[in-house]
Amino acid sequence: MIKQEQPPGVAFDYSQLELRIAAILSGDKKMIKAFQEGRDIHAITAAEIFNVKEPEVTDDMRRKAKVINFGILYGMGVNALSQALEVPRDKAQEFWEEYFRDFDGVYRFLEETKKKAHKQGYVETLFGRRRYLPEIYSQAEYIRKEAERMATNAPIQGTEADIVKIGMVLAQDFIDKNFEGKAFQLLQIHDELLFEVKKSDAEFFIKEVKKILEEIYRSEVVLKVDAKIGKNWGEMKKYAILKEKV
Repeated sequence: MIKQEQPPGVAFDYSQLELRIAAILSGDKKMIKAFQEGRDIHAITAAEIFNVKEPEVTDDMRRKAKVINFGILYGMGVNALSQALEVPRDKAQEFWEEYFRDFDGVYRFLEETKKKAHKQGYVETLFGRRRYLPEIYSQAEYIRKEAERMATNAPIQGTEADIVKIGMVLAQDFIDKNFEGKAFQLLQIHDELLFEVKKSDAEFFIKEVKKILEEIYRSEVVLKVDAKIGKNWGEMKKYAILKEKV
């Protein structure tokens, strides 16, 4: 009996998709420039907040900046930030205020999103999908505040979900037209898509699907996708696509 080789698994993982979407939606110049230059957004945030140069950013500074980047985008208040960073409340307040001074475009976006939610009762993703928020009109302040957090969260995470789902559909269309019976879409995990494809077809498959996923939405901030390959999900390694000879 001839032993058949197990087709390798291929994964496509969007790089910092939520923060790239935040840059697109907010139009924050500093954040957009960071992504255009391929720099580490968490290191940049750390340098701004701690008032140091990027080469001086420590691992702990970067870790805290990462918490701040994601936490503030999703409506984390000063008290929650204090707990997440394990720092006194007054220190968390300093971080919170410094972040919005440095990324004022993000601040304007979050405030304008709240105002829109109060005015129209819903917010939208980049693709026009709506999240209705009837709680925004509640007489109870804590319910209104929670609705405001949902309002700032939904356009970013909702757009992320839209992009991943559109990617799944487009990737499947590509498989049906070019790899029927040779490649299979297996699983979606957050902003990562997993496939199985014959080893001999992997190079072309990865190159084309990566391009499809990165071009779902075009703007001054590109959607970056990393490709990985391996025998199973736990053993995957980053895959470098060979450049075509000119």
